[in-house]
Amino acid sequence: MTEEEHEKKSEHKHHEHNHEYKAPNEHSHKKKKNSTEKVRENPWILSTVVLAVLVIILIATSGGCSGDVVSEDQASQGLLGFLNQQTEGGVEYVASEDLGSLYKVTVSYQEQEIPVHVTKDGRYYIQGLVDLDEELGGDSPDSGSDASNTSQEPIDVPKADVPEVELFIMSYCPYGTQAEKGILPVLNLLGDKIDFELRFVYYAMHPSSGEVEEQLNQYCIQKEQEDKLYEYLECFLTEGDSEGCLTSTGINKVKLKTCTDAADAEFEITINLEDESSWLSGRYPLFNIDKALNEQYEVGGSPTLVINGEKVSSARDSVSYLNAVCSSFTEGNVPEECSTTEISSEALSPGFGWTTASGGSASAQCA
Repeated sequence: MTEEEHEKKSEHKHHEHNHEYKAPNEHSHKKKKNSTEKVRENPWILSTVVLAVLVIILIATSGGCSGDVVSEDQASQGLLGFLNQQTEGGVEYVASEDLGSLYKVTVSYQEQEIPVHVTKDGRYYIQGLVDLDEELGGDSPDSGSDASNTSQEPIDVPKADVPEVELFIMSYCPYGTQAEKGILPVLNLLGDKIDFELRFVYYAMHPSSGEVEEQLNQYCIQKEQEDKLYEYLECFLTEGDSEGCLTSTGINKVKLKTCTDAADAEFEITINLEDESSWLSGRYPLFNIDKALNEQYEVGGSPTLVINGEKVSSARDSVSYLNAVCSSFTEGNVPEECSTTEISSEALSPGFGWTTASGGSASAQCA
């Protein structure tokens, strides 16, 4: 692959700041610019050199790293710091995902979301991974498939007469909004046959987007104006227009303000937002409304689905969510709505809007 092609592809991850990214010395054929200057103009050029190094590492080691595995969060933070150093700022974290032998990090740079992969020791990053089955037309049953669009049968879902369903999200996490769009038809279909609660991850990764304030609103709508929650979410998930949706869905704004002020004081939301020394990993303000449940269920990112007190893995289309929830009813209590064929098996795209997903993984999270 040419250097120009590598520049057009993009993929990212953040890692612990005390790790170094190492690449072979690269000599430019043009005397006008050295390699550092080239990287600062276009940071993805570095992947041309790192690709060769990474291939050797992946062949020489099991798991694609040197053996010293760091956490997904540490690897993501370090990568983000490195990229911002090379680009002189402007690279923001969006989401991360554990792919098994690599971490995948999605970052935002110059209004574009760019996926990047980093080895599990946090030392090397690479872009432009190619699915060989898809590219070569392999016979694998998973060839070219999109996990987020594939209905999956849940495994070993705990049972209850009235299942308790909890979805932990960050309100501006693209994968969290994708999950909400997928589960809303199920919530509307099953109604009071289940006990649903919208929950919030204990830290906010998108505070500059108004995530903290939005989550206070959603918490209080659910608490005091619950009959309007699903309608509000359907509106908000379209364009993220919170103020417009509060108006169009008839939310009592005076009542809402009283509730959000009380919740803010009780859980010290604004205090934590303004006190950067308290931020998780120095990057993310705490949002402690559901902190105890986050700890109980070991919530590690947005979205996280919990049914009857246990974390459950599900694809993010409505059929998969329906299967997961309906599998949690005790025998003899499964409602007839669970047999419907009128909801979609196609996942919607991450982020705002109701378009069908064209790619991605059901395991991707903001974490």
